[in-house]
Amino acid sequence: MAYNIRIISTYPPRRCGIGTFSRDLANSLEHFTSEIGNIRIAAIDKDNLPYHIPVDLTIDQYSPASWQIVTKSIISRAAESKNPTAVLLQHEYGLDPDDNGNEGRGTNYVQMAKAFTEKGLLTVVYMHTVLNNPDEHQRQVIVDLAQNSRGLIVTTESAIRILESPIYGIERDKIKHIDHGIRMAHPSQFDRLEIKEKYGLVNHFLVTTIGLLSPGKGIQYGIRGFGKFVNEALTEAQRKSIVYLIAGQCHPEFVKHNKGQDYRQFQELLNWSLTEANVRWCKAKSLNEVEFSKYDIVFLDTFLEEKLLLELYGASNVMLLPYLNMQQISSGILADTLGSGRIAIATKFRYALELIHSNQKCPPGAVFGRHARGILVDPGEPSVEQIAQSLDYLIFNQSKRLRMEKQAHERGYQMSWHNTAWALLQHIDFLREEIQIQTGRGPTFTREIHSPWQRIKIYNGNDEAKPNA
Repeated sequence: MAYNIRIISTYPPRRCGIGTFSRDLANSLEHFTSEIGNIRIAAIDKDNLPYHIPVDLTIDQYSPASWQIVTKSIISRAAESKNPTAVLLQHEYGLDPDDNGNEGRGTNYVQMAKAFTEKGLLTVVYMHTVLNNPDEHQRQVIVDLAQNSRGLIVTTESAIRILESPIYGIERDKIKHIDHGIRMAHPSQFDRLEIKEKYGLVNHFLVTTIGLLSPGKGIQYGIRGFGKFVNEALTEAQRKSIVYLIAGQCHPEFVKHNKGQDYRQFQELLNWSLTEANVRWCKAKSLNEVEFSKYDIVFLDTFLEEKLLLELYGASNVMLLPYLNMQQISSGILADTLGSGRIAIATKFRYALELIHSNQKCPPGAVFGRHARGILVDPGEPSVEQIAQSLDYLIFNQSKRLRMEKQAHERGYQMSWHNTAWALLQHIDFLREEIQIQTGRGPTFTREIHSPWQRIKIYNGNDEAKPNA
């Protein structure tokens, strides 16, 4: 039987990474016409933006009444449909204010999950942030979401270990890992030469940072690391053939926060970093207006529409992600970097440790990923030297760099949105069958007599050591 998908999330045109994630997930689910009735979005909004189908409901983020009204509407519409409804809550603390408007202190997601579950709607929660040192409110929200839903979905294996730990104490059966999807579906989307010819970047080595900008992205360290490399490792002629492109604008909410004071301080920090790095730079609204050989660093000051975003992945030789939040468990930028077969230099945030280093122990300093998919560096001030060191290795070792690109693509290809959407549908099927017992899984057995094997431990691969023989 087909079922309807209901997603509660931010959604374009709101500029938000979770909204982009939900759009890509919805677009991928659409292809499974036999399994899906319809897909509808309840968009979390705060600026009265214009939305179109699949958005059919909007939640005023700062209105408790709006959350309640939309919850009732979703339940009512589900009851009127012939198809069962599966609800996907896209949780992020910053989208959940309390009744007084304090961001990250609400329980709106919990109340939604509880209401949906009580009415028989199969509800799962995507966790976009899992903290290993939460305050009591943050911890309780996740515990309550697990208790009032069919389970939590995370995009990293490391998040499972944290959720299982005594910090949260959530049962493993309540947690599901599903890869973050990647957008590249065909090699023509990342034909590097063709894209570089289009934008006047032929014979240029392109280092790129992409996305909404803020101090937490660590751009200030990327600038200084790049500057250190070009000043100390390249001749003047070589320097004309490499450029660092920082593409994207500051997050609109960051620009407005604290009456713009934080944004102005960030601009001062970037200007100081550019001076400290001793680089030639410019700011442009279009790539076509830049003569790249004249500059070390170019800021592409525009919102990155989908087509341009994909082209930048394709044109890049190295993606630089000097992020400062080491708890980050998801990154569409990093996922798409590997998906397009490009190498990342990334700080050791949790998602990078998983994709690049397979969650292996990572010592201080610049570290090659376990399968040579990228290079990991320490966050903050140490990254300046390590970014320069990493660029030096990648630029002067072409054959090794190309092998690393191949390794990156082999992992990234596994994470296509098609595969991610299918894994989600299979998980929903499993959960629904648990409730309805409608497949031939066999009867449920209760132990009635003693078994000679019931106390013998079977080795679990996650155990620290094998049991004694």
